Amino acid sequence: MLTRRSTAALADKQAAAEALIASLGSVAVAYSGGADSALVSALAYRALGGNAVAVIDASPSLPEDELHDARAVAAAIGIELVEIATDELADERYASNPADRCYFCKDALFTALEAFLAERDLAAILDGYNADDAAEVLHGRRAAAERAVRSPLYEAGLSKAEVRALSRTLGLTTADKPAAACLASRFPTGMRVTAEGLRQVELAERAIKARGIRELRVRHHGETARIEVAPAEIPGVLAQREEIAAELRALGFRYVTLDLEGYRRGSTAAPAPVRLDGITLP
Repeated sequence: MLTRRSTAALADKQAAAEALIASLGSVAVAYSGGADSALVSALAYRALGGNAVAVIDASPSLPEDELHDARAVAAAIGIELVEIATDELADERYASNPADRCYFCKDALFTALEAFLAERDLAAILDGYNADDAAEVLHGRRAAAERAVRSPLYEAGLSKAEVRALSRTLGLTTADKPAAACLASRFPTGMRVTAEGLRQVELAERAIKARGIRELRVRHHGETARIEVAPAEIPGVLAQREEIAAELRALGFRYVTLDLEGYRRGSTAAPAPVRLDGITLP
C-alpha cells in the first residue's frame, strides 16, 4: 500500500518521465504489451497525444496471445499501434542462439524503428527499461545505447514495483501482468531457434495456461519439454500431470518434465564455469 510520501514521490517520477517525453516532441515506443512498455506508451500518449506511436514487432518469437493482448492494451490507452516484422530468424547470429542473442534481436528492432522514425518524421525511440533492470546484464541494452534509445522509466528512477503501482493509478490492465520474455528465451544457449520450435513452445504454454496455471515457462530441450511454474502452482500441475503430458506429447515432445525448482529467469542461459581445487569445470 502506498503511503502519502510514496504517492507523492511516485507522482514526481511520473511528472519527470512525462516531461522528458514531452521534450522530445514526437516518439516511437518499442512496445511489447508488457507492464513496462505499456506504461511508457501511456505516459507518451499523455505527454504527446498523436505524436506518440507504439510499434510492436509481430515476429514468431511473440506469442499470438501476447499480440492480441498488446493490441487491446494499446487500444485502451488510445495510442496508435503499428505492427512490424523484423524476421530475426533470418539472421544466423540470432538463430544460432548465442549468449548475446538478445543483442541481435534488439539491434534488428531498433534498426527497423530508426527507419520508421524517418518514415513518420518522429524524433526519438523509447523503450521500457526501468531502474531495476540496471542490476542485470541485458545484452539488448547495448543495442539501445548504440541507437540512442531513450528510457524514460529508468531516467525518472522508476523501479519495477513503482511501474506496477503507477500502472494501477493510471488504470492499466498490465499492472499485475506477470513478466514475459520472447519465446526464444525457452531454448538453451547454443540450441538453434526455429519457427517450428517457437510454435511448439507457444502451443505448449497456451495449453498449460488454459488449465489455470498463470506464471510458467516451457523450456525446449529437443525431445524434452521442461515445465517451470511458480512454486505455489506446482500442486496444480501435478494434479493435471497426465493431461498436460498428453497435450505436450501431441505437440511433438517425447518427454515432459516438471522442474521442482520452479520458475526462474535465465534458467536456459549457459552456466558459469565451476572451479574445484583449481580445476575449471564447464
